[in-house]
Amino acid sequence: MTMLNFFCAAVLASCPLLFGTLGESLTEKSGNLNLGVEGMMFMGAVAGLGGSYYYEKSAENPVAIISVLIAIGCAFLCAALGALIYSVITITFRANQNVTGLALTIFGIGFGNFVGEAMSNAAGGYVVVSDLTKTAFNTPLFPALSTIPIVGKLFFSYNFMVYLSLVCAIVLAVFLKYTRVGLNLRSVGENPATADAAGINVERYKYLATVIGGGITGLGGLYIVMNSANGVGGVWVHNCISGYGWLSVALVIFAMWNPSRAVFCAFIVGALSVMRLYISLGIPDQIYNIFPYIATVIVLIFVSLRKKRENQPPASLGLAYFREER
Repeated sequence: MTMLNFFCAAVLASCPLLFGTLGESLTEKSGNLNLGVEGMMFMGAVAGLGGSYYYEKSAENPVAIISVLIAIGCAFLCAALGALIYSVITITFRANQNVTGLALTIFGIGFGNFVGEAMSNAAGGYVVVSDLTKTAFNTPLFPALSTIPIVGKLFFSYNFMVYLSLVCAIVLAVFLKYTRVGLNLRSVGENPATADAAGINVERYKYLATVIGGGITGLGGLYIVMNSANGVGGVWVHNCISGYGWLSVALVIFAMWNPSRAVFCAFIVGALSVMRLYISLGIPDQIYNIFPYIATVIVLIFVSLRKKRENQPPASLGLAYFREER
């Protein structure tokens, strides 16, 4: 039973990582390297929490589904706005992508903490959504099936955000591999000059992939701030993202830019992050806390040593495209 609980906790812990990895994977498939994932997660978290909180405060009889949809919409749009700022600077003005991404991280962290603290002060101490919204974000999506012994807990005991992340992974994998638009996007990331010569609008693909990818990343931040398994549970906590964005950036390489592999990779890191609660090795908690980062470094080294083409990033990743030079 302990191992079953450990597996379920690992799935819950992997959800925000999966959102972040999928969003950044979509972005990097277009050739844009956006290191602002941590900042966009902060933006999505504070916007989603704020949207739900102010809806409940203004509505006479709040409805759970409306509160959830507002939270998801605000989180997606605010993080997408951050990605749009990044896109304008790097695609239109062709600024350095690494510097711009780091600036977006600094901006997003500052924005999230500032707005979160401002809302907390205005609320008289802290911002917290009602039990109505907390329940909607944390209750199993399939309550009847979740009561089935072992199988129910293993597959049907998770909240809707977990299943939404899995659906996003499946849709993104199919989109990139089997659709014409997805193949066009991959060609833009590999060789934008050739794609441009073939009549593909490179800037449009880069903008859409980066902005939508940023929005998906923001859902990871929303999950962290709304889900009680992460120790927050509908309350704004200063610096609540705490490195999940950077882990997501590393997981993109771990998953080798493959949305299907991202599910497995996020699960591994999620399992390492909750291991201390279920498996005792007789070591300090601080050592447990660095397990995900140690594993990430080891995997990155291993992946880098494998020189197969399918393990490599898109050829134009991180490079600005100058159409006049094609």
